[in-house]
Amino acid sequence: MILEGCLVFAGDSVTDCGRREDPERLGFGYVRELASSGSLSGCRILNAGVGGDRLEDLERRWEADVLAAQPDAVSVMIGINDTWRRYDSGIPSDPGSFTDRYRRLLATLVPAVRIILLEPFVLPVRQDQLSWREDLDPRIDAVHLLAEEFGAVIVPVDGILNGLAQRTGAAALADDGVHPTAQGHREIAAAWRRAVGAA
Repeated sequence: MILEGCLVFAGDSVTDCGRREDPERLGFGYVRELASSGSLSGCRILNAGVGGDRLEDLERRWEADVLAAQPDAVSVMIGINDTWRRYDSGIPSDPGSFTDRYRRLLATLVPAVRIILLEPFVLPVRQDQLSWREDLDPRIDAVHLLAEEFGAVIVPVDGILNGLAQRTGAAALADDGVHPTAQGHREIAAAWRRAVGAA
C-alpha cells in the first residue's frame, strides 16, 4: 500500500505520546518513528491521539479531529483504556457495544480512505494484568472483524509485542504493561510499516 496525502493517527496515549508538548505535534512515540523513517515522506501526518481516551471519547471528537482533516488514510489504535477502566475504576464497556461503536466511526469515512487498524495490547508486568485478557481479547477480535469488513490493514501489535516479550521481558517494551518504552514504540512502528507495506 502506497500512502500519500493526509494521514491521521487516532487513538489514546500510546498514539498521543506528548504530541502537544512537541513543536512538530507528532509526539515522541511510534508516530514520530514512522514520520522520521522516510517511508511516509509523501504524507502530511497528523497525530490525533489523546491520552486516557476510551472508544466513546474518540467518538465524541472524531468529526473534529479526524473527519475535518479530510484524510486520505486513517490509522487507529484504541481499546486498552476500555479494558483498563473496568479493572481500575469499575467502569465496564461491553465488547459488543465496543464493536458497534467502532463500526459506526469507520463507516463515516469515505470509501477512498485507506484504513489501518492496530490491535490494542497489554504486556502483563503485574500479576493482576493477566486477568485483563478476558476483557481485551474480545476487543482485539473486534478489530480483526472490522478490518475484514472495511478492507483495512490490520497491525497485530498485541501478538507481536507479546511474542517479543517472551525474549526481552514485558517491562522492556512497556514498563507499566500499557505505555511503550522507546523500544516498544520502535517495534510498533516496525510492525506498522511491515503490515502497510505488505498491503
